[in-house]
Amino acid sequence: MKKILILTTLGLSLFTAKAQNDIDALLAAGVDDAQRFTNDYLAPGTNALMHSMNANWFNSGKVKPLLGFEISVIANASLANDDSKQFALNTADYNNVQFVQGGPIQNVATILGDNDPAIFVEVEYDDPIFGNQTTQIELPTGIGDASANLVPSAFVQGSLGLGSGLEVKLRYVPEYETDDYSIGLYGAGLQFELTELLPAEKVWPVSISGLVAYTNLSGSYDLTESSGIAGDNQRVENETSTWLFQAIASTKLPVINFYGGIGYIKGTSDSDLLGNYVVSDGVVSSQTITDPFSVSSEISAIRGTVGTKLKLGFFRLNAEYHISEFNAFSVGINFGFR
Repeated sequence: MKKILILTTLGLSLFTAKAQNDIDALLAAGVDDAQRFTNDYLAPGTNALMHSMNANWFNSGKVKPLLGFEISVIANASLANDDSKQFALNTADYNNVQFVQGGPIQNVATILGDNDPAIFVEVEYDDPIFGNQTTQIELPTGIGDASANLVPSAFVQGSLGLGSGLEVKLRYVPEYETDDYSIGLYGAGLQFELTELLPAEKVWPVSISGLVAYTNLSGSYDLTESSGIAGDNQRVENETSTWLFQAIASTKLPVINFYGGIGYIKGTSDSDLLGNYVVSDGVVSSQTITDPFSVSSEISAIRGTVGTKLKLGFFRLNAEYHISEFNAFSVGINFGFR
């Protein structure tokens, strides 16, 4: 779960920790420029995370009977594609930023990418004593190594049959807190089997159902020691929430089954850079910026799912793959009775 935090709350902290004096200069040049860059830099990571959070909500179109239950340990990962590892930075959209290498537009790394070679920009700011000044900063790179191709999530999930073709699902990661960061996740879903309403339901070769599910992840990261900027109470806070609407169909075989469906994911991720930052405007002057900015990203995507499930008594194992804006895969170890 730590990498989830890196890709949400640490997205901004990575920017500040890597840049240190660079974000100081960028904030001095203007909060709008810093906010625009950070939003484009972070969005692919949070969007990939929202797809990862919504894998493995189901492993069958057949709901559990009354009081039938299943406990699952689930590991998911969405796949970062090449387009998500960079974005086109157009200096015409910025007030005080120009490329040192020249040209108005260059592809630069997102949090999922890597600037190789390094990319430098020239930032312009107004010094109250010396007037118009410029400084060079290196744009922050992302975590663009082999592990950056995967955006993981993991949690424990429980499912319980309510009868009348209904099954409730809960997924949870208890809030984990250290001196530097905290993170927690919860979600709830309701699955309704449509084939139970059909005549001669038992002779149908497949089970068909629908699912609605909500997932929420929240986290914070203390920047006070790592930002490299004077101030206090510096932190990043993130809130990510998603909805999933899914149609499901599965076979009804005794041991190995296959399932799939079509779904729609909608979600929002909001990250806030909070606290007081004493930003240098030049050699001898400075200003304090409080709660500099917030950034957000949204997803709205159709996805297709295919999966398989092996059942051996109380033990079940399932694996699935999702095709969407960010493809994702998931495996689950399940224990239950139905």
